Amino acid sequence: MFLFLISTLAYSQSEPTVSSKIDSTTIKIGERINFEINVEADSTSVVVFPEGQTFNPLEVIESTIDTFRNNDRFQLIKKYGLTQFDSGYYKLPSQQILINDKSYYTDSLRIRVNDVAVDTTKQKMYDIKELVEVDRSSTGWMSYLFWILISLIIIGGLLYWFVFRKKPLTEEEKVALLPPYDRALLELKKLEESKYLIQSEYKQYYSELTDIVRSYIEEDVNISALESTTDELILKLEMLKDSGSLNIDESTIKQFKNVLQTADLVKFAKSKPDTKVAETDRLSIEQIVIKTKEALPEPTEEELQDNEEYLEMLAKKKRKKKLVLGGIVTLALLLIATSFAVAHYGFNYVKDTVIGHPTKELLESEWITSEYGFPAIYMETPKVLKRIKLPIPEESAEFIDTNQAFLYGSLIDHFYILTTSTTFKEGVEFDVQKAIDGSISTLEAQGAKNIVVKQENIETLTGKTGVKAYGSMVLTNPKTNKEIKSDYVLLSFTENGGFQQLIIAYEDGDYYAEAIVDRITNSIDFKSEN
Repeated sequence: MFLFLISTLAYSQSEPTVSSKIDSTTIKIGERINFEINVEADSTSVVVFPEGQTFNPLEVIESTIDTFRNNDRFQLIKKYGLTQFDSGYYKLPSQQILINDKSYYTDSLRIRVNDVAVDTTKQKMYDIKELVEVDRSSTGWMSYLFWILISLIIIGGLLYWFVFRKKPLTEEEKVALLPPYDRALLELKKLEESKYLIQSEYKQYYSELTDIVRSYIEEDVNISALESTTDELILKLEMLKDSGSLNIDESTIKQFKNVLQTADLVKFAKSKPDTKVAETDRLSIEQIVIKTKEALPEPTEEELQDNEEYLEMLAKKKRKKKLVLGGIVTLALLLIATSFAVAHYGFNYVKDTVIGHPTKELLESEWITSEYGFPAIYMETPKVLKRIKLPIPEESAEFIDTNQAFLYGSLIDHFYILTTSTTFKEGVEFDVQKAIDGSISTLEAQGAKNIVVKQENIETLTGKTGVKAYGSMVLTNPKTNKEIKSDYVLLSFTENGGFQQLIIAYEDGDYYAEAIVDRITNSIDFKSEN
């Protein structure tokens, strides 16, 4: 709605006036009609003009407003440009104007839209061509395919980045991957470059020194060194030496024992040795690591093979872990995407999109607008209706002049459409209600039972009136003998000297089919037959 507010200090109690005018009530297809609403009100009035859909079935192509002042009153002239692109008679509805929350109405008008005259002496006439089969458009599938590819690319990128990508190692990780011997020497070098001795942090210095050598012995010599006391560790080394498993001299073990005892005094008795002693102990530990490495026997071929098998097993476990993690991530992403889709579209819509649903596919297919029979009924359908020949009962043959029928599907299919257009011989009085009752009887003859009938008058978007009969029925599938509960809609019109009827049937509770029915009903139109 268009809101126009006049504000001024002047005030008047005089009653506003509303009038309207139109420049023509007869136009050709696509020609413009100029419609004006003239409002005269005082300067404090709030005026709301109609806009948009209130002019249906006519289309608004332009609207402007002019304002004129006369003392303490304003004259507002709202101008509309209207048109219609189908021939026939149309009603310009009465328009509501609000002035200070009070309603005023214009008169409704009847508009005639004429076809453009065609000189048939110059323009040859041709027979109607046969229907041509065309390939189904893949536009909808291309859109689905595009979003599926985008989703797969995103999922693949996330999997690569978090699972399969070879991540750059940190400095700590690089050190941890070194062999125990190389790692021990590197850590001793870092300890030498530390500032522990400069800052008199002897406890921290000796703790790291003993941890380095204990970790090395535990990994390379394969004895529990980190949790052992000094005496226990020295005893284990002497036992290995005596058994021949570790070819190390007694002086090296004694030197190692002295360093460990010094470290114990620093850590537990708060002893503070000279800085040179601490540096000498670090050098001693470095030599102990080197001599221990040299004292270890060379691994046998069997041990090397076991080690290779062990490494291969670790690699397989790592690959398996990556695959499991990748599967979990993929499943999680699919679940998240599905959850969002279900939250936005609903579970049934997502299920029907993935698995498929016949009437959903009909609803989302490319629709066809066509005319059927004579006098013609114009409507939009998801599929082209095929012409069929219906038998005319003997008792009706003497009244019927012509009868044309067009069909899609069957009563036991997911969706069924039948439209007929009938003309009667001159002088025949036609009763719509009897025709509706006859159609219901025909459904019963085709096997429908427990038919519930409701009836109401309807009006199309173009102002054509008719009768709508609707309800439910039970059908039996002859192949399976299974009963099917169905709904039906029966629309009847008497336009252009004929009788047009449309029957639609579908499974009960199919909301896709209900949407199809609404779209077909809203598209129905009749044009004047010349």
